[in-house]
Amino acid sequence: MIKTTIIPAMLFLLCCFMVTPAQAVEPEVVPFVVQLTRTGDNFGQRRVFMQIDKVLNELGEKNLHIEVVAYEDDIHALLENNEETSQLLVKLANRGVRFKACRISMKSWGLEEDEFPLEVEYIPAGAVEVIRLQMQGYKYWRP
Repeated sequence: MIKTTIIPAMLFLLCCFMVTPAQAVEPEVVPFVVQLTRTGDNFGQRRVFMQIDKVLNELGEKNLHIEVVAYEDDIHALLENNEETSQLLVKLANRGVRFKACRISMKSWGLEEDEFPLEVEYIPAGAVEVIRLQMQGYKYWRP
């Protein structure tokens, strides 16, 4: 009699803990913060954007959340008139990448909001934003 009650109970527990195919397929989104400083030039900035595009192609947009924080010299990578990066910026933003410009760097370079595309957000300080995002669980990536 004990065996007949154990088997249904085990089957019930097994059913309770089974993972459905939909649950098994849904990966957890991993957030990354990309520090964009001191790449050196427009070509270096373009390479960073191309690396982000490649990572999204390989790992999937649904698996990643990427925020690019630009400050110091590399604030120029986010400018609307930057021929090397502006089209890539819009493409990546359409894929879910968020771009953030440091107001301190903007001020030091004499840049105004109207020089940046609509896809760019503004933050008080780039370094602080990189650290804040890491404190919120973002992984750090500096290409």
